[in-house]
Amino acid sequence: MNGTTVRRSPGRKGTPQAKPETKLPQTVADVLNRHVVLETESIDRMYLNVFVGRLQILEGALHFIRHRRKAKVLATNAVEPMTRAFVQAIEQFVKEQRIPMVNFEKGRRKDEVAAEFRAQYPHREGVVFVGKAQEKCAVYRTEKRHNPRKNTGYAWIVKSTALVNHYYFYCVDEDFGPFFLKFCSYFPYNAKLCLNGHEYAKRQLEREKISYQALDNGVQSCANPKRLQTICDSLSAGKIDALLRKWLLIGGSPKPLPAGSALASSPTA
Repeated sequence: MNGTTVRRSPGRKGTPQAKPETKLPQTVADVLNRHVVLETESIDRMYLNVFVGRLQILEGALHFIRHRRKAKVLATNAVEPMTRAFVQAIEQFVKEQRIPMVNFEKGRRKDEVAAEFRAQYPHREGVVFVGKAQEKCAVYRTEKRHNPRKNTGYAWIVKSTALVNHYYFYCVDEDFGPFFLKFCSYFPYNAKLCLNGHEYAKRQLEREKISYQALDNGVQSCANPKRLQTICDSLSAGKIDALLRKWLLIGGSPKPLPAGSALASSPTA
């Protein structure tokens, strides 16, 4: 007898064992293909930096303080009146326009607060509310240094970080829907623009009276999918720049840099 091992089925004697069905692993694409009813390519959220390029480098900040602020001593106290005036302008703006001012509570999502206010806002365009929060950012500081040769002290401006107040202007636009502009209240007053390409698409569909079913952040179905894709493709840098400049120049809105300044009219997004 040869040393051969015979493997028997646990079933009845002489009954061949059935082969198990082969189960191939499914990919995400396989699952989605059976459930997708609308497919488009679109920009989601965009978080854009808004700043004056020359003020991001120390030499540009020093030039601004010396020549625009006419400071005899190069120190950041030369821009403190601008900071106070900017904050006062924000407070005066919300008071005159009767816009709610909200202090963001730690631990609560800003998007949730914004959704609550937008749900009660009756207009298609305007400032819904202004939020206030302390956040860390890049700033210029003045240090006191010592000259050992002359045995005298002098001011020296350096780049640093600080925890300062930021103001969030939550708005709705006729063409872009909800967005916000966030301003740092301290020199060089950098800002951020946050918008959503899906909201832009919804507004354009409404403008053209094309029926659609909305999602919280997207479109579930649309009567004209090809037109929807064309709208999504039409969102350009030029349109975003126009949105920014429109709301920076809106009548009565606070501006950190002095009116008439060449720097005030050249933000970069």
